Amino acid sequence: MIFNSAMDNLTQKLRDFRTGTISEADMLEFLSHFPFSRDREIKLDFHRRLRRGVPEAIYGRSKSLDQLRKIIGKFMEMGEEILVTKIEPDVYATLSKDFQKLRYHFPARIITFDHDPILVQKGSLLVVSGGASDEAVAEEAFVSSAYLGNPTQREYDVGVACLPRILDLQGKMDEHSAVIAVAGMEGALPSVVAGLTATPVIAVPTSIGYGANFSGISALLAMLNSCSGGVSVVNIDNGFGAAYQATLINRKRQS
Repeated sequence: MIFNSAMDNLTQKLRDFRTGTISEADMLEFLSHFPFSRDREIKLDFHRRLRRGVPEAIYGRSKSLDQLRKIIGKFMEMGEEILVTKIEPDVYATLSKDFQKLRYHFPARIITFDHDPILVQKGSLLVVSGGASDEAVAEEAFVSSAYLGNPTQREYDVGVACLPRILDLQGKMDEHSAVIAVAGMEGALPSVVAGLTATPVIAVPTSIGYGANFSGISALLAMLNSCSGGVSVVNIDNGFGAAYQATLINRKRQS
């Protein structure tokens, strides 16, 4: 996968212990946090990659600065990569003073460590969005997809109000393992996409729209009621969840 895997990390620790590079105390300290950290407030899952092939990501919204500092520090201590979603710019600005090797992905509002992702999947993913207003959620899906190891492309502002925009992408959609379709308003884009390609479609409703959109509920219900087969739906504004599901599809299709 994209990050130094937990298995690789454990294997290296065992080698270091055998060669005397690390002490018995250091080895026991490492194992005490494997498969998860045993802190009182925050228990991070460092075993998830071994179970699911995808490492743990952190939902950053509503977490305090102190909690985020502890989480980032623990990931650094364990030698694991990090992906924190839903982080506002002012929060990143504060955290960057404590941790020098962070990267902020705007408008995705994601924090990672400061290096490019390692793309290890053979197949690729495509992120499409209905309008420019959906860009933040689409970028969350795009950045998450890349950092989960997928070669990923994006085509934004291809909503159904101008149908030729999405029709122009029909051949391109067939080239990918999955398409992530991000849309607000009436949420029609994923249905149209699924009607054009045999590629699996993951629909992401956004909270963008006028009052009757009900902060994304109308788009969510429209996507759940899609008449096109092959559409799966994640929660409102959940670009990361779509990237996670697409990663599992991509890995299985290429195995």
